[in-house]
Amino acid sequence: MLTAIIDYESGNLHSAEKAFQRMARETGTGTVVVTSDADVVARADRVVLPGDGAFPACAAALRGQSGLYQALVEAVETRGRPFLGICVGMQLMAAWGREYEDTPGLGWIAGEVVRIAPSDPALKVPHMGWNDLVLDAAHPVFDGIATGDHAYFVHSYQVHVTDPADRLAHVDYGGDVTAVIGRGTMLGMQFHPEKSQSAGLRMIGNFLRWTP
Repeated sequence: MLTAIIDYESGNLHSAEKAFQRMARETGTGTVVVTSDADVVARADRVVLPGDGAFPACAAALRGQSGLYQALVEAVETRGRPFLGICVGMQLMAAWGREYEDTPGLGWIAGEVVRIAPSDPALKVPHMGWNDLVLDAAHPVFDGIATGDHAYFVHSYQVHVTDPADRLAHVDYGGDVTAVIGRGTMLGMQFHPEKSQSAGLRMIGNFLRWTP
């Protein structure tokens, strides 16, 4: 089995690469590669889309890579390959991003990406550091994970889903902040699982074993 982590020049992928490779070895789930090669993405058994920075820049970078956007859509939409978006990679799953300017996303999850607005003015944006997950729905990616487990966040924007069923977990940061979204073969994590210690590694391993 081949898992492709897409490199579209929107973040340092070293930590993600090491974490996914470690869990692939521990779970016996094949090979993990970081790639910007559209052909590799097209034939991958699983696809991971990380992302750091602003939504418009990440969307433009993804669409600007030769054949990469088309290969991603082919793998996930047409072939139904399991997909995991991380941080801005999760946000790109939404229909629209509202950061700086209105920017279309992949449209896989109905909703929009909006700035976090904590009710407590003492809470700073970006939301940065550890927070407790609250699980909203059962999912195989949460095997061995419970409400109260910690994840590591660095972000100023979040996905507001149109259908509450698409939100699988949230955290409290002066109000509910979306942490995990999913529908069908697609998952998104706002936090960085590769930096979330044992809980994050567990979820990576669960994703690699997941058969939708």
